[in-house]
Amino acid sequence: MNSRLHAMETPAPSSQPARAQNNTGLLQVQVISIQNNFPIRDAIVSVTPHGEHSRVIERLITNSSGQTQEISLPAPPESISLNPEEATAERPYSEYDLQIEAPGFEPLYIEGTEILSGSAAIQPAAMTPLNSGRAPEDPIVIPDHTLYGIYPPKIAEPEIQPINESGEIVLSRVVVPETIVVHDGVPTDQSAPNYYVPYRDYIKNVACSEIYSTWPESTIIANVLAILSFTMNRVYTEFYRNQGYDFTITSSTAFDHKWIYGRNLFQSISLVVDEIFDNYLSRPEVRQPILTQYCDGKRVSCPNWMTI
Repeated sequence: MNSRLHAMETPAPSSQPARAQNNTGLLQVQVISIQNNFPIRDAIVSVTPHGEHSRVIERLITNSSGQTQEISLPAPPESISLNPEEATAERPYSEYDLQIEAPGFEPLYIEGTEILSGSAAIQPAAMTPLNSGRAPEDPIVIPDHTLYGIYPPKIAEPEIQPINESGEIVLSRVVVPETIVVHDGVPTDQSAPNYYVPYRDYIKNVACSEIYSTWPESTIIANVLAILSFTMNRVYTEFYRNQGYDFTITSSTAFDHKWIYGRNLFQSISLVVDEIFDNYLSRPEVRQPILTQYCDGKRVSCPNWMTI
């Protein structure tokens, strides 16, 4: 595993000046019904700068696949997200708010969609049918990226977790699940909701919340492998269920990874996850995926861990 650590370090500046000088990123919105995941046609998407809801800069309409056209939006220079000193002092991405309306559905508001220069962002939007008896999220708020905002540091755990070898609870072999249950809070917060999330979508969400899509592909792959291994360790060992909880993993950075309900994804990260989602890291003679813990190496010091 040590041979991979160099790829986890802060990436070198990109050699793509044309992209960096453009200082724009792409955004596409994908609108579906939360009830059956069917695409919603002719939904109207209004795009505004973050916090300026009266200043509509783009108005888009979804096609038969529930997708808007891709639009270019201003963003800070790409070089900021590649420089750890700049990226913590200056926000390396721009933020936009979305208002989405469609006949037969409750209006949907999303605040804080992130746009990185030179990257393509995909904002999923799940709308709630009128009179469904289900209250929509109002609004969906995307908080700061973990490399820019302040979040609790990871509480250290053993890399190899103790497990019950009876086979009654712990899986007999490593299996990639279709769905995992994410507890959106610390483990003991009984008021926090649980979300059933497709495994690949969970990994994409976490990766987009914890690394930048502007980084070199090798760096993205290394970080995604760490996220996959950590998650598969939680799945394989039934870590939380063995403690009496009814979920697979939490969204708290103190215990697990940062998962953000409703956040936008980045195409470059999504493609990597689709390619390697069934991989993980392990050690010789150890059956379980290792609990690959890491930190940013700047705000949080973590000797002997991997650093982003």
